[in-house]
Parts: sequence; structure tokens; C-alpha cells
Amino acid sequence: MYQHRTICGDKIDLPIGKVICIGQNYQDHIAEMKSQVAAEALFFIKPASALADLTLPVAIPLQHGAVHNETELAVLIQAPLRKAAVEQVAPAIWGYSLALDLTLRDIQTELKRLGRPWEIAKGFDGACPVGPFLPQAQVKHPQQLDFSLAVNGELRQSGTTATMIRGIHQMISEMSHWFSLQPGDIVLTGTPAGVGPLQPGDELQLQLADLLTISTKVVAA
Repeated sequence: MYQHRTICGDKIDLPIGKVICIGQNYQDHIAEMKSQVAAEALFFIKPASALADLTLPVAIPLQHGAVHNETELAVLIQAPLRKAAVEQVAPAIWGYSLALDLTLRDIQTELKRLGRPWEIAKGFDGACPVGPFLPQAQVKHPQQLDFSLAVNGELRQSGTTATMIRGIHQMISEMSHWFSLQPGDIVLTGTPAGVGPLQPGDELQLQLADLLTISTKVVAA
């Protein structure tokens, strides 16, 4: 069962909540998906049952087509936010980590074609593996963080939070005008270009600046 933890492995005393995500928050990812920039942010939710520990093997389903990696900065919320102003966001953040927004790409593509919601492509069990969290005080410049994903030793995704279309505090403020954020909720802040299929046996290494390294592998669910 998933539990919020620090980089030292200690349990964080916050409940397990929902995951609120933003799509299309990096221009290069919008381009690779042949999407268009919209004035309104694209928000969606993964349920708590999607959460998994990223330091353990990443279990992916094999019966629904391609499962794509989307590497993202994760933000752990420690205080309620509802219709929050931008300046109210920082005190509500516990800390930061990396996460994978696993996506059933074939399912998502077909649901988009049909004009239907695509929650099942994003919210299935285990669809949000999350790493251990760094306390906010240890992350001096969260809007200037490089992060990356290597698959089997080859760099697949590389980005920086400096190129987000909506910055961390701005997006969380906007989210809070649609969904109340509660202690224990996690915010995923978008993925840069380089999404692609994962296979059982793949070795993954995720890097957040010089603050956090996570090594794991992919297995069949």
C-alpha cells in the first residue's frame, strides 16, 4: 500500500489523497502530441488507488496496449487550499518529488477520437508511481529544477521546471478554484517531451537535479 515518505524513508504524517494533474504544460510535449495550446489549463484527477511507490518495481498492465511514461515533478500538499491566491500556495506545500503519470496511450487515443473522457487511461490502479519527498525547505528554487528519465541507460526525457507554461504556484492556485486541495493530495505539474512505451524488464532511472535519484524497473502487473 502506498504511503507518503521522505527521502530518508520516514513516513510523512499526511493522509493519502487524490492526485490533481495538469496536461499540456510544456510546449515541446504539446508539439510531440500534435496538440494545440489552449487558453484554459487542462486539469484532470487520478484517484488515490492510482498511487504506488516509485522505489518499488513499476507494475504495468499488458492487456490494454501501450503504456507510456510521463515524468513529472510532484508536489505534496500539507494544508487545505480552496480558491487560493498565488501567494497562499507556498505555505501549503510540504515538499517535492518525481512521479510517473503512466498513460494507456492506445486507450486514450481511441477515447479522444470518440469524444469521451479518458480517465481510465490515466487513473487505473498503479498509474501514478511517486518517489520519496524532499521537504520544501531543501528545494531552494523549485521553478529552476532539471529532471530526467533514462530507460535502460538511454536518456528518454529531459526537462526543466523553468519552461513550464504555468508555474507551480500559478497552476495550484488555478486548480484550487476547481477542486479543493486537501492535506495529502499530490499535484503533478506536467511532462516534457519524450513520452514513450515501457516494457517489462526496462530499467528506469529518474533524476531531480542533484537532489534525488530513483532507480527502479518495470514489471508486468
